[in-house]
Amino acid sequence: MNDNNSRLVYSTDSGRIQEPEKAVERPKGDGIVRISRQTSGRKGKGVCLITGIDEDDAALKKIAAELKAKCGCGGSVKDGVIEIQGDKRDLIKSLLEAKGMKVKLAGG
Repeated sequence: MNDNNSRLVYSTDSGRIQEPEKAVERPKGDGIVRISRQTSGRKGKGVCLITGIDEDDAALKKIAAELKAKCGCGGSVKDGVIEIQGDKRDLIKSLLEAKGMKVKLAGG
């Protein structure tokens, strides 16, 4: 049996063997936080997508929680992108600029 091709996927003792999850490395941004609005695939409900914040997931969740509280709406963090419900781009821009971030409104 070839060692390069032998990978244990099932054992009668413990069942299916799970591979350890690898940490997803996100590409570094250009230092500019972009706020865009998206409605496609959301049944007409708009959300603001905030991209370009070079932080780990814990810090992104903390920023998202603060933005949700200040905007008075819901949201989430998915794959390094903060989603805030509703069209609150101007308020989000002013809040992020107050934190010292360089912010641009992207898209329509």
